[in-house]
Amino acid sequence: QVQLVESGGGLVQTGGSLRLSCAASGRILSISVINWYRLAPGKQRELVAGITRSGTTNYADSVKGRFTISGDNAKNTVYLQMDSLKPDDTARYYCNAAVRTTSNSLLNAWGQGTLVTVSS
Repeated sequence: QVQLVESGGGLVQTGGSLRLSCAASGRILSISVINWYRLAPGKQRELVAGITRSGTTNYADSVKGRFTISGDNAKNTVYLQMDSLKPDDTARYYCNAAVRTTSNSLLNAWGQGTLVTVSS
């Protein structure tokens, strides 16, 4: 079994910053990729950023230059540094991981999400 837990969300003013974390635990052999998604009422789910085990990153055009994704392979943890936040960034943020378990199965795991609210 694999668990993903997000943290770091909260309330911040326009122009402020937050740092989100996604920690994976359980019977993990390896993780090939971790993505951050966000979902806001009335909007489609959006892929915000992703990172591979080797460190390759990608970003949605809407967050390029403002958000930075990074990872710690030893801790099976990924971070999303969010700077210059805008009201349009308000959403629940979820992490998603492609995991190889110790029993050699592949899992597509999701966390419960963390809420980000940007005021003004």
